[in-house]
Amino acid sequence: MYVTVSVEEVTSEILSGLPEGLGDLERGKLLEQRIKAATTAREKEKGYRCTVSSFFEGLRYFAILQLEIQDVRLVYAPAAGIGNFGGETDNWQWPRHTGDFSFLRAYVSKDGKPAPYSKDNVPFRPRHWLKVSPKGASPGDVVFVAGYPGRTNRFGSYEVVRESVEYSQPRIIRRYAEQIALLEEISAKDKELALRVSTRIRGLNNALTKTRGVLAAMSRGGVLAQKQAAERELQAWIEADPARKARYADVIPGIGAIVAERARTRERDALLAELTNVGALGAADTLHRLATERAKPDAERDPYYQQRNWQRIREGLDRLQRSIDARADRALLTYILTSVAALPADQRIEELDTRIGLRAGQPAAESAPLVAAWVEHAVSGSRLYAKEQRLALFEADLAALRASDDSMLVVINALAPLQERLREVAKARAGALSRLTPRYVEALLAKNGDLLAPDANSTLRVTYGTVKGAESRDGMVYKPQTTLRGIAQKATGTGEFDAPDTELAAITALRSGAQSPYVAPELGDIPVNFLSTVDTTGGNSGSATLNDKGELVGLLFDGTYDTVASDYFYDTVNTRSIHCDSRYMLWVMAEVDQATNLLAEMGLPKPAQGKSGSGLSER
Repeated sequence: MYVTVSVEEVTSEILSGLPEGLGDLERGKLLEQRIKAATTAREKEKGYRCTVSSFFEGLRYFAILQLEIQDVRLVYAPAAGIGNFGGETDNWQWPRHTGDFSFLRAYVSKDGKPAPYSKDNVPFRPRHWLKVSPKGASPGDVVFVAGYPGRTNRFGSYEVVRESVEYSQPRIIRRYAEQIALLEEISAKDKELALRVSTRIRGLNNALTKTRGVLAAMSRGGVLAQKQAAERELQAWIEADPARKARYADVIPGIGAIVAERARTRERDALLAELTNVGALGAADTLHRLATERAKPDAERDPYYQQRNWQRIREGLDRLQRSIDARADRALLTYILTSVAALPADQRIEELDTRIGLRAGQPAAESAPLVAAWVEHAVSGSRLYAKEQRLALFEADLAALRASDDSMLVVINALAPLQERLREVAKARAGALSRLTPRYVEALLAKNGDLLAPDANSTLRVTYGTVKGAESRDGMVYKPQTTLRGIAQKATGTGEFDAPDTELAAITALRSGAQSPYVAPELGDIPVNFLSTVDTTGGNSGSATLNDKGELVGLLFDGTYDTVASDYFYDTVNTRSIHCDSRYMLWVMAEVDQATNLLAEMGLPKPAQGKSGSGLSER
């Protein structure tokens, strides 16, 4: 758990005095070195973690210092039939009736410092904390959301957005849908395998649904045309003034040239990334990169593989045991390598062609058995499916990994030189873009009087709005709240709508006259979810929703399918976000699970009708 304690602008530390005449690659590497140096300088005190993030596409930089708490324990979570009620059917949709929440507790050493898990650790006592409001949020209320949105691309140039609309998004939709179908097929009759692949399927489904919504909205709403028109207007503004022309004339064509150059090998690069994200092969790639980087001084290592991250990497290799499975790897590797076999002549991956026996233009009937045979050899010849083997290699040096006969390490050893070349290319492109994108945004800001917010970049942001419904399409009106009534109507007892019997009984009791302090009088029911006009995106799931007193009135977990294209072009009229109302959270805890000790700990009275405390808050 990370507690943000300071935000410091470090733009001059990163950008000042960059030598003239640096090549793109050298510039990219120098920027990376400066960011690492700024990070290291602020992590001298144990227990703190610093992230230096770019704002306005590299125009400004900020160092965010956070307290890193390592011991975090689950205290309470509702049943899956509450927390995931509606599943993929309701994902990104309204009306929504999902109790997507949980409570955790952070622990520190007895002296109040972050420490690894220990039975001697004590609960963390923050200087400030949020009071959970039993009043929730109602239509017209002002709400604030504080969270860590992942990534928006509102400052992206027209060519960047066009590539996304015409290539990246359709590719994601196609590839993710095919992978979901493949994983569901192989796990349909195997409960253990279904559990192992469930997290991957859920993640793919979530991204797939959102991407479909983004692409549909951008196509239907003419967002790409709006982006092109806005950029033409910017270009005209630049050309209208000699000083502006001297500073910005090369920016738009320069970005376009980089996008075009990247497009030449984008399919090969995407498939290589897919390949090295599959189970045992991904573990082999991680181990090889770690050994390669460990041989360098820490300041020269790739940021992800610096010593500050080694424990995280080890934990990831350990945690992989929950999801890794040879059957899933076999299916996914076959799927990806079938596409690799079909790559055109100018995008071949020679290291794989040589080992599998592939060639450009080879008929599928000829390449398919070669791929199948190689995949079987790779999967059956790897010991990395065993956690003990992965962890035993965590501290292995590069010579030991190169000497290994493990089939997955053998192929990663062969791919490593290509991957290193591609990383150098990526750094050179980053260096080239670092000359262009800050000036692109600088021009946009100057043209718009500096009245533009920076794109989301996984750093702390606050957004505000009001609880409000929407007219999403002609003839369709979204009310601002849903209630328990909708849960009872949707509950089927199976699949995605399998509400727990205890919840249905509590709903029946409420209908029969049971009293609850969480009933909204104007609704005559318990509010479940609500809509607001706050501006959020992926990464905001779980963000705190606050009222005008700074009290927690809910948790945000989704946008609406109709407006997810606001990641690219913000819709000030229709954008809505979905929240879980604190009244539903508290009602579930009190009336469904009788977690009354936890309610008392939060400073809320035990319900008069509640049963004896479950003791959950004391675990």
